[in-house]
Amino acid sequence: MEEEVVSKGTAVVACTAMTLSYVAILYAPTLILRLPPPPSFNIFMIRRFVCAAISSIVSLLICALILPIRRKEASVLLGVYGIQVDHIWQAVVFPVFLTSLMYAGSLVLKSLVLVESWRDNVHHNEGVSVECIKIIVQKLIASIVSVTSNVLAWRNFVVAPLTEELVFRACMIPLLLCGGFKPYTVIYLCPIFFSLAHLNHLMEFYSKQNYSWAKTSMVVGLQLGYTVIFGSYASFLFIRTGHLIAPLVAHMFCNFMGLPVLFSRRNGMVSIAFVAGMVGFLSLLFPMTRPDLYNYRSNNCQCWHGYCSWS
Repeated sequence: MEEEVVSKGTAVVACTAMTLSYVAILYAPTLILRLPPPPSFNIFMIRRFVCAAISSIVSLLICALILPIRRKEASVLLGVYGIQVDHIWQAVVFPVFLTSLMYAGSLVLKSLVLVESWRDNVHHNEGVSVECIKIIVQKLIASIVSVTSNVLAWRNFVVAPLTEELVFRACMIPLLLCGGFKPYTVIYLCPIFFSLAHLNHLMEFYSKQNYSWAKTSMVVGLQLGYTVIFGSYASFLFIRTGHLIAPLVAHMFCNFMGLPVLFSRRNGMVSIAFVAGMVGFLSLLFPMTRPDLYNYRSNNCQCWHGYCSWS
């Protein structure tokens, strides 16, 4: 494929259009199709899942038409979108480990809670017994079943990460890089589109949660700040590794963990773990995302967006 034949203006307009369509299509069932209100919350969410899937597919098709790809073979297109099996286990394990370092404080706190819960169960059952272990296993299985049958869990851990990474990383980053934007510029520019896609929460919080404008602005402002930071990190992972699954698993992990825990009044180990984790994260950020760890060819690579030679 030829390089820099997509103008910067075209790339930005296309990214803006994909952002608007990703949000607007969520309201299409009621505003455009005039469908009756969903009879349940689950049906409401399923409608949104379908809308998000349609938006993602349309974005992939538009991106394929705009990008200067000489050959339209599936392997070429999948490679452009970062969908590849080359070094796939590294693309899963390394980003998850790297992301977990940011949550060292959270993981320590969760571990302390689990240990305390274990001690309470042991004390209640007067020691470790088969019945005690059986109760703990039953609680674990019940929690897993509860999560897998929860529509919000499917949104947070499957649908939202998958569709957002397809649109805001797999589609937008190739367009911006092919339009001549430098990798570091893309890392800061792409999250702007990602955060704008969350502005619809402003009206939803205000109308459905009965929040005041001040409280709504604070909540949404915090969310937008977090999405910008995560969006930059996810874009960095995509460009450095060339794998879509790298930001995808990081996205799922972050949604599962929520905001990182910085400190706990009950135990100072949480703050120590958080600081140590951040030091480790910053130290390993570039070494653990070296392009040669994720691709067979890293020297004089002919990959079109240049992740193989970027350092």
